[in-house]
Amino acid sequence: MRILLVDDEVELTDPLSHLLRRQGYSVDVASDGETGAQMAISGQYDLLILDRMLSKMSGLEICQKVRSQALSTPVLFLTAKDTLDDRVDGLDAGADDYLVKPFELRELLARVRALLRRPGSPSVASPSILQFEDLKLQVENQLVSRNGKSIELSDKEVQLLAYLMRSPHQLLTHAQIYDAVWGEGSAPSSNTLAAQMRLLRKKIEQPGQPVLIHTVYGKGYRLGSAA
Repeated sequence: MRILLVDDEVELTDPLSHLLRRQGYSVDVASDGETGAQMAISGQYDLLILDRMLSKMSGLEICQKVRSQALSTPVLFLTAKDTLDDRVDGLDAGADDYLVKPFELRELLARVRALLRRPGSPSVASPSILQFEDLKLQVENQLVSRNGKSIELSDKEVQLLAYLMRSPHQLLTHAQIYDAVWGEGSAPSSNTLAAQMRLLRKKIEQPGQPVLIHTVYGKGYRLGSAA
């Protein structure tokens, strides 16, 4: 599932985006309202997390713009304001939930899961358990098994696997993987990604088992089919 986080506080977006990616979500970050609005109305996201106060365009205006495009993407507001008028304004604009700063990260994750489970959300399946053929991943507990046999993976390998499992049979480019797993602007070298993929494959593809992760040379990787 894809989440858009729009907030101009790097001290918040860095740890929060990292936490969400560790839970297996694909996260994009925008640091101003105008950029966030352009990304939000693309319709490519399962959830929008918007700061109320932003430069160039407020979170309230982004929400109004999204709803004007007839998009039902759930919206969670992060705000330092907690007056009744603020909450009413946000709900009237089309927000689905409010979280007042400062907040506990566990509570934010619970709100995210609740919004993504709501009927009518772009994706209603729980993101906490992923399965592809005989491979199963419990994202929150980082428990991986294939054909019932447990597999030990590192944090980064879990993030890679979760991202692949959320888009089976699709070509995921190097750039998409970098942004989803390492974060925008912090991509490792291509050799690092290749090495991580080799380690992941070695753990989930034992001799005699069908190959699950395929390299699309010069482009990226695909889970589930060679072509």
